[in-house]
Amino acid sequence: MNNELSTINSLKWGIIGCGRIAHRFVQGLQEVKGTELVSVWSRRPETVNSFVEQYGGTACASVDELLASDIDAVYIATLPDSHASYSISALNSGKHVLCEKPAATNLSILNQVLEVAKARKLLFMEGMKPPFFPLYSKLKEHLLTDPIGPVGYVRAGSSVADISRDHPNFSYDLIGGSLMQIGIYEAFLAIDWLGATKQVQALGRFGETGIDMFSTFQTEHENGYGQFYCGFDLHGKGDALICGTIGHITIHKNWWNPARATINYLDGHIVELDEPFMAGGLNYEIEHFCDLIRQNKTESPVISHDMSRQMISMLDEARAQVGLRFKGE
Repeated sequence: MNNELSTINSLKWGIIGCGRIAHRFVQGLQEVKGTELVSVWSRRPETVNSFVEQYGGTACASVDELLASDIDAVYIATLPDSHASYSISALNSGKHVLCEKPAATNLSILNQVLEVAKARKLLFMEGMKPPFFPLYSKLKEHLLTDPIGPVGYVRAGSSVADISRDHPNFSYDLIGGSLMQIGIYEAFLAIDWLGATKQVQALGRFGETGIDMFSTFQTEHENGYGQFYCGFDLHGKGDALICGTIGHITIHKNWWNPARATINYLDGHIVELDEPFMAGGLNYEIEHFCDLIRQNKTESPVISHDMSRQMISMLDEARAQVGLRFKGE
């Protein structure tokens, strides 16, 4: 069935996990034409019925029931500890997979997922939303005709001090920590603007639950350098700075949900870009993924398998230097 999806008008979705990001996903899905929410399952049974009551679809009693249902694609919205296992199960059930970031705990596990996707000839993409926002696309388009010169430096970060201490981000067993939860975004930004990573230098301090509460890492790439921070106990929601030889870009906070940017040029002219987003922003990523399915593609040209490998490799090295190892590594 999945090899003939280009002839199907409506793409049927299943969702694994009913947490906050799943709610945002469905709100985005509702804005994408030719899609339908069909099946929902969560590791926490108490959340499934209320989720279905709010958004529709069928509540499944098990992940096997969901994967056996009449769906074309699965969105994996669980916590990082289970991303890879659910991705592999979904792919082996013949479903395309859009998996929340980080797609796996480390590069070795990610490669296992990608090998299954390749063998099954199915689409697998890591959920990395920023490049699909209208602002980000408009920025890249603008630079084609009004460039800032070769980019050689990127700086960005986020530290969110108001998260409740019972949040899964603080859980060691659920693969929490600031590098895994926030640093993955910054890894994308660095690679997207500076190219492949050559080296990483990282520092971090731990909290009582065994995860990194605050980390900084600087990187060397094929085309320049990056400096980044991420954390849970300092207030530092921030912007992103992208520097070229004849200008620099500020993507204003919150840069990971980009809506406004300022470009300052060496000759003095300034360009302001303002591109608001709708439905929480995940709709743009979903639309891209659905288009790929209809084109019978097995990989995104934007968040490619190589991009996912490079992002998790950067975090693998940063965690090694900080000293954060998860069970089984």
